[in-house]
Amino acid sequence: MACSTEAGPVALVIERHSVLTCPACGHRSQEEMPEDSCLFFHECAGCGARLRPLPGDCCVFCSWGTVPCPPKQGIRETA
Repeated sequence: MACSTEAGPVALVIERHSVLTCPACGHRSQEEMPEDSCLFFHECAGCGARLRPLPGDCCVFCSWGTVPCPPKQGIRETA
C-alpha cells in the first residue's frame, strides 16, 4: 500500500513488533504481530492473565500494545 504526496508516492512502512503491557501485573513483553490478522487473546508471561481487547478495539495490540496491529496501521484517516 502506498500513499501519494505532491512529491510522489510514499511507501507505507508497517511495524511488525509491539510491546504488550499486562493490565493485571504490568509485565511487558515484545511480541511479533501477525501481518494480516488480529490477535484476540494473549497469555501474560508474568502472571498468566489472558489479555483480551478492550471494547471497540480489534485486538490485544490495539488495546495493550505500544503499536497498533498491522491492519490498523494500514488505515489512514483523512481530515
